[in-house]
Formats: sequence, structure tokens, C-alpha cells
Amino acid sequence: MTLDMSMTQDISVVICTYTEERWHELVAAVESIQRQTIPSREIILVIDHNTQLFERARAHIPGISVIENSRPKGLSGARNSGIAKAQGTLIAFLDDDAIAEPDWLERLEICCRDQQVLGAGGGVQPLWSDKCPVWFPREFYWVVGCSYQRQLDITTVVRNPYGGCTCIRREVFETVGGFRDGIGRIGKRPLGGEETELCIRALQHWPCRVFLCDPHARIHHHISLSRASWRYFIARCYAEGLSKAAITMLVGVKDGLTSEREYTCKILPRGILCGIKDFVVDHDPTGLLRAEAIIIGLLVTTIGYLVGTATQRTAFYRTSNPTNLSCSTITD
Repeated sequence: MTLDMSMTQDISVVICTYTEERWHELVAAVESIQRQTIPSREIILVIDHNTQLFERARAHIPGISVIENSRPKGLSGARNSGIAKAQGTLIAFLDDDAIAEPDWLERLEICCRDQQVLGAGGGVQPLWSDKCPVWFPREFYWVVGCSYQRQLDITTVVRNPYGGCTCIRREVFETVGGFRDGIGRIGKRPLGGEETELCIRALQHWPCRVFLCDPHARIHHHISLSRASWRYFIARCYAEGLSKAAITMLVGVKDGLTSEREYTCKILPRGILCGIKDFVVDHDPTGLLRAEAIIIGLLVTTIGYLVGTATQRTAFYRTSNPTNLSCSTITD
């Protein structure tokens, strides 16, 4: 890919982290940004309420800006702290346990040259610590923060890109606010959805503008052994249901579950049938395991959604306020 450097927009890259357990992955993530085909304006590493990690990062990762999360603990607060520090017209986010391919920023920047594009994301490939469990269905790769669809080779419009593999205009944060406090991961608690809620909020404000996904703007997401387990699979599915309930209370059921309807009605049934076919036609017993995992995952996610909805409604009737979740204003 050739690029006219005079046309490029400046990009700040924000990486958030909270634990020294991912130190080696964190260093690799930063180095992958330093090797991009176009330079970032700055790399901002946000340490989420971990003083020891903050001091270690400042001492041993040169050439970047290391700051502490000054907002509420959690990924949303950490990202908002990074946004407040960032100077770029575009702000990219990379997970602390992911490695970006060299042209990742370049491809995202090209997507955002169209002023109608609010932001862009890419494909997230799993980097298994051992190997993908035979029972783990691709349709549930979102459980480990990876792309679950077999993506086309072309750039497409999406409701929201993956939060740890995305680039968003500063204008979005200045107009509709930052990531919502109270949604998303806090430490090891496997909640999510903060980027979904933000993107829906932006699209509700700008109904004629879009987010894009370029499948060739790839990152490789490290998957630890603990995340490749049935225990984590169940916990993450349940937490996703809780997150979806919170999102729909904020943005409405119609917008909050648009992608989920297609996923539930088309992608999951197709995955179940493929698993059964692998078992019956190809005599592959793992096909049946994957079909069973899809059914169980859907059931557990649905239970989480119903529990979350009931909890949100109870809170609404008690306080006459749909949620206690606030949308952070991005200021220095």
C-alpha cells in the first residue's frame, strides 16, 4: 500500500492496562505501534489505578507518554483519561494484550479520510496461548475479544468496531462525550459493551454518518489459557447479557439489539447446523461439541440479559432514573 503522507491525519494511540501479569504483552503492543507504516502523533499508555505498574512503565518503556487513570477505575475511565490527554484529530485504541500489524494505523486512517466516517475498526485474530479448544465455536470468538464473523475482503459499514481495535474522530468525544462510566471491564470482571454504547450514541446524534470495518486492518489478540476455558466462556456470556441489558436501557432496545437480532437469527443457527453437519457427514465429534457450545452460550447470554433487564427496571422504579451510569465529559 502506498500513501501520500501529506494527506494523512494525525493519530493518537491509547493503550490501557491495569496488571503487571500482562507486562510482556504490553511491551509487545507498544512496540507494534512504534513499527507502524505511518507514525502516530503520540502513544499514550494509561495505567488503571496501579502505582507499581505506573512506575515500572515510566522507567522501562521509553518514547511514550505514561499517565495514570484519573477517572473511575475500569476500562471506560482509563480510555477517557487517555482521550483527555490525546492531541490527535483521530484517537486509536489498542488492547494491552494485542499486537497490531504494521499497516494497522495506515488502513484505519484511510477509512477516516471520508468526513462521513465517524471511526473505523479492523479484524481481531486470536493468538492462542496453546491452541483453540476443539469445542470453541468461531461464532463465539467475541467471548475472547476477537472477530466472530468470517469477514469479507472489503471494507463494510458496521454498527460498532471492536473497542480494542478501533480509531475514532476526536469530534465524537467532544460532541457526545466519552465512554460511559459503569459499563465495561473493571479489572478481571468480564463485562463489556462500552464501545457499543458509545457508537450507538454517536449514530443517534449523526444518523447519516457511519462506522467502518476494514478486515485487513488486523491485530492479533493474545488469549490466555484461563480465557480458553469453559468457566470463562460461561462467565463472559452471562456478563455480556448483563451488559446488553444496560445498553438497551440507555439507547433503547431497537438500536441496542440491531446486530444481536441478526446474530441470533442467522449466524448462530448456521453455526449449529455446520457443527451437526461436521458430526454427521464428516464424522467429526468436535462438531457436536461446537454446536452444543453455541446453544449453551446463547442460553447463558439470554439469562444474563433477562436478569440484567429485571435489575435495571427495579433500579428505575426505585430511583425514577433509568441508570446511575454517567457519560464522562472529556476535558483535561
